[in-house]
Amino acid sequence: MQSSLFTDIADLWSKYGPVYLDGMKNTLILAIVATLIGCIIGFLCGILQTIPYTKNDNIVKRILLKIVRIIIRVYVEVFRGTPMILQAVFIYYGVPYFFGYVFKDIWVVSIIVVSINTGAYMAESVRGGIISVDPGQTEGAKAIGMNHFQTMLHVILPQALRNIMPQIGNNYIINVKDTSVMFIIGFSDFFSVHKMVSGAVFKYFPSAFLEMGGYLIMTLVASLLLRFLEKKLKGSDNYELVKEDQLVMTAGTYNNPKKGTPFDEQSKEFPGGRKL
Repeated sequence: MQSSLFTDIADLWSKYGPVYLDGMKNTLILAIVATLIGCIIGFLCGILQTIPYTKNDNIVKRILLKIVRIIIRVYVEVFRGTPMILQAVFIYYGVPYFFGYVFKDIWVVSIIVVSINTGAYMAESVRGGIISVDPGQTEGAKAIGMNHFQTMLHVILPQALRNIMPQIGNNYIINVKDTSVMFIIGFSDFFSVHKMVSGAVFKYFPSAFLEMGGYLIMTLVASLLLRFLEKKLKGSDNYELVKEDQLVMTAGTYNNPKKGTPFDEQSKEFPGGRKL
């Protein structure tokens, strides 16, 4: 039976190998593009949710921020609380139904659906990543004259990005697999190739076995690359301690007298008349 299985798989690959590869290519392109756009959406939503305001701020600013946060909250709950396959159906068939606009390119609507869905998950991840940064970082940035935008751009977001990098990787891997639901609107991804081939040659399990291997390869490669990137962002675990002769007092030079310093131990006086 094993020999028959591998024979069927080899036969499928010899006949439909280019078709499977084309489906994998479409899946990877959709997953990468949608994850990048979803990250942008998530960062925007996360930043907007963490803009501080107090009762002393302008009432227009407070009302505007509250409205924005309510909109973001509704968006996050709707797209995290409903299946992506129904979101695809709603957008692809609902937009023409309500607005009369028909999508002419299936790529466009597929990218929109996966990106919006990814953005909803990333919004909460980014918000958590920003909150996880030590408040002292923000206070220090304000102390040297940075405004909120500068603090976010140069201090908070770089640290938050490192904290949420695993979640970005998880979302990408999820997107590689979840693009399979786009077959419902006619997108030609890796999974749709399986449906087409198995329906043509009536070899469902060998084709499914081939699909499992393809998805596993795509996700394992992504996991390895993301771990490598996380390691680079983490930096070195080894730190070289500063040696004694490298220490310099901020108020002036104050080195060890035994190592040739101009300090006079007997008179407690520096050259130039300054006394200790």
